[in-house]
Amino acid sequence: MVNILQKTTISNKNNSAHTLSEMVEVCLEEYFTMLEHETPSDVYEMVTSQVEEPMVKFVLNRTDYNQTKTAEILGINRNTLRKKIQQYKIKK
Repeated sequence: MVNILQKTTISNKNNSAHTLSEMVEVCLEEYFTMLEHETPSDVYEMVTSQVEEPMVKFVLNRTDYNQTKTAEILGINRNTLRKKIQQYKIKK
């Protein structure tokens, strides 16, 4: 299966195209630059939640909140999906 996100490009304000991975890298570079000499913490959790929450919401919307279909599309267990719905306080 081809990983479409590696090939999908996103245009930003400057009309330059980037993959999702490249955009994450750009955002991380800006984040670390803003911190200057401070030591960052919880970067993994910060990035994961910024991507995971909208992804879960988007797929739930596309499946009309069918949790079985959503879990299947996301490739996760339905119980894991329920935990994510609670974690992000997602409501229909």
